Amino acid sequence: MFHGSLALPARLQLLARDAMEPRPARHLVRAGALTELARRGLLVDDDGIATPADLDSATGDAVLDGLLELVRESLPHRWDAWVTPYARVTSDAVREQLVAPGYVRAERRRVLGLFPSVEYVPARAADVAALRDHARDVLDGPLPAADVSEADAALVALAASAEPRTLVPDRDRARHAGRVQELTGRAAAAPGLGRVLPELCAALSSLPVPSVR
Repeated sequence: MFHGSLALPARLQLLARDAMEPRPARHLVRAGALTELARRGLLVDDDGIATPADLDSATGDAVLDGLLELVRESLPHRWDAWVTPYARVTSDAVREQLVAPGYVRAERRRVLGLFPSVEYVPARAADVAALRDHARDVLDGPLPAADVSEADAALVALAASAEPRTLVPDRDRARHAGRVQELTGRAAAAPGLGRVLPELCAALSSLPVPSVR
């Protein structure tokens, strides 16, 4: 399935794209990038502070390396404090990554018929739907949380914490709360994520949920 080849921030971007307003969606993507850096051991938890493991390592991924450099150049912060600052930079970079392989298409428009603008829209609807169906299967499916992969558990725990409505409809949030907690615990079992992932999920849960218009 296509979604297995994408990094966690990109998978979250596709999950969130149709379900959330741009502001909270970018926070979800930022949380995914922080999770990925922690999983790779490039950001480590130092008594609750997101701390670069060293000053030289890189991933080769422009999104992750850009965030890692930002953390290195900034004052120390807790994990949850990194979910919102400059999150649009991370989300925009992920979106650009998705344009090249064709997951997202850039459409040029004019605002009020005068000002040039670019709108990004999903271009591979079947693939995005497959990712969403897979995430829902993880959330609703018969597999015990202990048998879900750490990567899938992290994907769904973060997405459900941010409450994208195509994954967790309003009427189903209470019913899924226990399962989300189980998946959070499963993902947190991965090296480097024990304290990090629950804190990021809590930070996402505390963000205002956009109203439906």
